[in-house]
Amino acid sequence: MGRDKALLPYRGTTLVEHLARVVQEAAGAVALIGAPDHYRSLGYPVYPDKFPGCGPLGGIYTALSVSSTDWNLIVACDMPGISADVLRTLLGSAEQSGKSCVVATGPTGDPEPLCAVYHRSCLPVLARAIEEKRFKMRDLVAQLDRTLKPVDASALANVNTPAEWADFEPKPTR
Repeated sequence: MGRDKALLPYRGTTLVEHLARVVQEAAGAVALIGAPDHYRSLGYPVYPDKFPGCGPLGGIYTALSVSSTDWNLIVACDMPGISADVLRTLLGSAEQSGKSCVVATGPTGDPEPLCAVYHRSCLPVLARAIEEKRFKMRDLVAQLDRTLKPVDASALANVNTPAEWADFEPKPTR
């Protein structure tokens, strides 16, 4: 993208603030994982990644390790189409599942590990993957006792390039 995706302007705020509001609506609480200097001013608790350089795996490990709840909703900051309804569906499935995580899937059935609910019991598996430098989240999720939950594909679309962002960026009306 060439810049911090979380701070892209979106719907009168930033992308991360938009997503934080959606998560707040679905889960009741929000914490951000990242550089406190960049995100502290947004008004949410911010925790530095305990394992920088490990990609999303380090962020998920950090989120689970600082949380006081067993079940934790994890959402990437680059999914502008996510909705509170989708997140509530994942959360509702988590406790009933009897599994250690519930992972959203799109129409192809591929898991989206950055739109999921993880139980704190996943921490040892995450720690071992970090220690062994196995950072691919889809490989890791395949090792967990999980439930895959189909959701609307538009909810899982993420933005990684300026061209992808152009598809989501609100267009001015005339």
